[in-house]
This record gives sequence, structure tokens and C-alpha cells, in this order.
Amino acid sequence: MKDKRTEYVEKLSAQIVEWDVQIERLKEKAESATAEERSEYSKTISALQLKRDQGAEKLQGIAMATDDEWEDMKTGAEQIWNEVKTLLRDAIKKTG
Repeated sequence: MKDKRTEYVEKLSAQIVEWDVQIERLKEKAESATAEERSEYSKTISALQLKRDQGAEKLQGIAMATDDEWEDMKTGAEQIWNEVKTLLRDAIKKTG
């Protein structure tokens, strides 16, 4: 049976892969957008990639942490996750 941390790491890894897919979709949409929209896309994509990288960093930290440490690190990871979800939701709303 997997421990909680292994399950958590796997869940976050899958989430990062999903974010990569969604960021790629936004990049594709940006290519066919107007110049004004493209600027907006660019800002959103940059923000998403930054958060995605922070999430990946947290994930590595959690994977390497001791049993006591990783629970504390989870809070920071959850915060990044929520920020990315919000950014993606807003981007998808704007772009349809």
C-alpha cells in the first residue's frame, strides 16, 4: 500500500502534466489571437509557467522531505495549486 506522501506526490505530478497541456492550449490560442489579446495571453501564460515551476519545486521538496516535514510543506503546495487553478479558470473564461 502506498503511503500518503507517495499518493500526494503522484497526484501533484499528474496535475503538473495537466497544467502543461493547458498552458500549451493557451499558447496555441494566442497564436490566432489579435495583438491586444496576445499581450493578455502572454501575461497569463508567463504567470502560469512561473506558478507551475514553483509547484514543481514544491513537489520535489515534498518528495525529498522527511515524514515530519512534508506535512508542513503541503500547505505551501496547496496555496500554489489554488493560485494556478484560479489563473487557469480565469484564462479559460476570457478565451472561451
